[in-house]
Amino acid sequence: MTSVEPTFKSKMTVYVVSCWILAAFGGLMFGYDIGISGGVTAMDDFLIKFFPKVHERKLHAKENNYCKYDDQLLQLFTSSLYLAALVASFGASKACTLFGRKPTILVASIFFMAGAAFSAAAEHRWMLIIGRILFGIGVGFGNEAVPLFLSEVAPVQHRGAVNILFQLFVTIGILIANLVNYGASMLHPYGWRVSLGLAGTPALVLFFGSMVITESPASLVERGRDDAGRTALQKIRGVDDVDAEYVQIKEACEQAKLIKHPFQKLMKRSSMPPLIIGIMMQVFQQFTGINAIMFYAPVLFQTVGFKSNASLLSAVITGTVNVLSTFVSIYAVDKTGRRKLLLQASVQMFICQTAIGAILLVHLKTTGTLDQGLAAVVVVLVCLYVMCFAWSWGPLGWLIPSETFPIETRTAGFAFAVSSNMLFTFLIAQAFLSMLCHMRAFIFFFFSAWILAMGLFVIFLLPETKGVPIDVMTERVWKQHPVWKKFMGDEDEKRSREMA
Repeated sequence: MTSVEPTFKSKMTVYVVSCWILAAFGGLMFGYDIGISGGVTAMDDFLIKFFPKVHERKLHAKENNYCKYDDQLLQLFTSSLYLAALVASFGASKACTLFGRKPTILVASIFFMAGAAFSAAAEHRWMLIIGRILFGIGVGFGNEAVPLFLSEVAPVQHRGAVNILFQLFVTIGILIANLVNYGASMLHPYGWRVSLGLAGTPALVLFFGSMVITESPASLVERGRDDAGRTALQKIRGVDDVDAEYVQIKEACEQAKLIKHPFQKLMKRSSMPPLIIGIMMQVFQQFTGINAIMFYAPVLFQTVGFKSNASLLSAVITGTVNVLSTFVSIYAVDKTGRRKLLLQASVQMFICQTAIGAILLVHLKTTGTLDQGLAAVVVVLVCLYVMCFAWSWGPLGWLIPSETFPIETRTAGFAFAVSSNMLFTFLIAQAFLSMLCHMRAFIFFFFSAWILAMGLFVIFLLPETKGVPIDVMTERVWKQHPVWKKFMGDEDEKRSREMA
């Protein structure tokens, strides 16, 4: 379907690898927050201080196994971050365009450190929520700027692997959070403060890292700093002869200057393919049910019968699986391509979710617990599920939108992708415990149905983008796809530019 462009000259240098790793700490920051929330909300000291009614219900869990954590305010503690991130992502888009990726990453780290300080010092619920909002602004800015930065500074032949560093660091952040929660749960009565306060550590690394990394060449050229753009390109490629790649970036930026209003351009017919793909990848990523499991893994394992510390340890196990499996994607994404990974994972996740739902439906009643053997089977199935998500919909949900938008709508389009991710993460985080209460085991069949839809979406609508330079994606991908090429007529493109 697509042809591969010739590879531009580049060398792997210590500096460019350092840039990738330091920027990817934005992912670790995000992952730490995902992992920390569920563990903190399972800590008795935290519940007694802020959610005493939930703690009382937990003590009488035998009354209803599925509903002991069903509390809208408790869910708001987790989900409020994502509403703030949703709004912040559009401000981050403007910041990326006007000031560049590098200062936007700096701002993300500052807001996240402020959120960590506010949350760790919280004495009232409103302080917790303000802390979550500050976290959310940091996440909105970081999740907008970091994947764009990684895609733009990576050589085309390694773009998939480099971009997946973001998701790898997300999984590392989740694992670290689970380990911190496991240790902090034994520090009474302030363990939850330790868990929340340590969120500032990856943000501090990102803060200093943002001063070390270079700005992306595309961002510099886009803002009229041509000489600085060429110098940055030479620095990240490790070679002096970057003329061919520089010319391609320059031409793409010249095209972008014709577009005065990128958000209006994004609504044109010719911009629909990457926009629809970008948004749907985020919707599907959340409706796999992954964040329901990652947010609330300790809660979920308590529901099926593990004691508090055992459930936190089980969450550590799933976090370890998540990290290790992401390396599979780093290795395979630029070799096998995006579509094969997504399709294989859809089959495996569908089987796992359906099996978990069937076990809980038959064996976990309103009261009582699963026997040890079946509880262990559930943990194994969760691990198998997390495993294939980690090499597919997790990293590729961020990679594909970051590489498919042309430069004239790249920051605006990716803002829609990030905000869609945050919106549906919010909906899942806010609704999961209530859905678990009312739907019980059927919640896993609900996610299974979405996974089936995802697989069909990949088969019919998702093109392969492996090995295609970002700035020729329209010609090499969208105009060649049997469905999306109908949106890409030359006359329509010309008209769209004139009207934008």
